[in-house]
Amino acid sequence: MASSSSDRKNKNKNLYNSWMNNQQEELKELQNGIVHARKNELSDEELNELLRKMVNNFQEYSNGRSRLARVGITVLRPYLVHPFGKFGLVDRWDMKIGDFGQLSGKQITMIDKLQRQIILEERQFSSRLASLQEDVVDQPFAMAARIYDAERGENEIEPLNKHGEDMSNLLEEVDELRMKTLKEILGILTPIQGVEYLAAAKRIRLCLQQWGKKREQEHNSN
Repeated sequence: MASSSSDRKNKNKNLYNSWMNNQQEELKELQNGIVHARKNELSDEELNELLRKMVNNFQEYSNGRSRLARVGITVLRPYLVHPFGKFGLVDRWDMKIGDFGQLSGKQITMIDKLQRQIILEERQFSSRLASLQEDVVDQPFAMAARIYDAERGENEIEPLNKHGEDMSNLLEEVDELRMKTLKEILGILTPIQGVEYLAAAKRIRLCLQQWGKKREQEHNSN
């Protein structure tokens, strides 16, 4: 059992590390695309193809998260589960418009509407997560898992299974909304704006990772 749990944690960490390593490569690819597009060396269709590649890569990562969640929800922290209140479902709504090209009035209106919708859905997810976390505290899962049912001849593990399934479902819904949101944002932006937006989002993600590593090193050295 211990070995199985350790294997899942290693797979979880490997998935995250592989994803973050890919962010470096994808950022370079996006930046190259921006340079060539500004020189009129890339068409909108070629930029759209680059965007589809990035979206597909993120979909594969999300699918990996879901598979790990189904195997064992507890191994998803801290590498794959982001606190809703800290990172949100959309990467940095407050980025300057200039970070990914000048937006038209219509684009700003559409993005503002999308942002309000996402905030509402994000709050619903946060509420459901809080409820699941309360269940962990309020219900004696550890005891329930060890209760022996003489009539059935097996351990009473339904509460644990139900909680794990509910948490897995929640994470899958969050990833689905994140993917839907990304596609809607890219649908509002022009191809070059979309490439610039993803590049800016990846730079922020990589900076956060480096900051986190630095904090962890400082903590371990104390």
